[in-house]
Amino acid sequence: MELLNEIQLDFLSKSENVAFARVVIAAFASQLDLTLDHLSDIKTAVSEAVTNSIIHGYEDKSGIIRIQARLYKDRIEIVIQDWGKGIEDIEMARQPLWTSKPEQDRSGMGFTIMENFMDELEVESAPGVGTVVKMAKNITDRIQR
Repeated sequence: MELLNEIQLDFLSKSENVAFARVVIAAFASQLDLTLDHLSDIKTAVSEAVTNSIIHGYEDKSGIIRIQARLYKDRIEIVIQDWGKGIEDIEMARQPLWTSKPEQDRSGMGFTIMENFMDELEVESAPGVGTVVKMAKNITDRIQR
């Protein structure tokens, strides 16, 4: 696969930066002439991953979140990384409706949403080290011009 373009962006783990991350990735991904459905899926998955980093990775502390994105002819790959507290049990965290923060009315659907909206999802994490979420979306149809 030939790499067409790539970006890397670091920002603070503030809730107001979730919308910023969505817009940046949407603008970057739009180079592929995506349908609105593809674009919406990508923005939603990015929102969920960034929100997880803020709420669960850093909790009440401030830290850095890194987004890397790569465009190929028919695919976008997105990596979202934090250096927060990490996930003790990734398989448990990926279960629908499971949340480590029930007192905050969290739905426990973040990873499920990412998995359903993207074609690939991989989660790597270690307690005290941080979390890396790798997602990919294959572009099967495009805007007709």
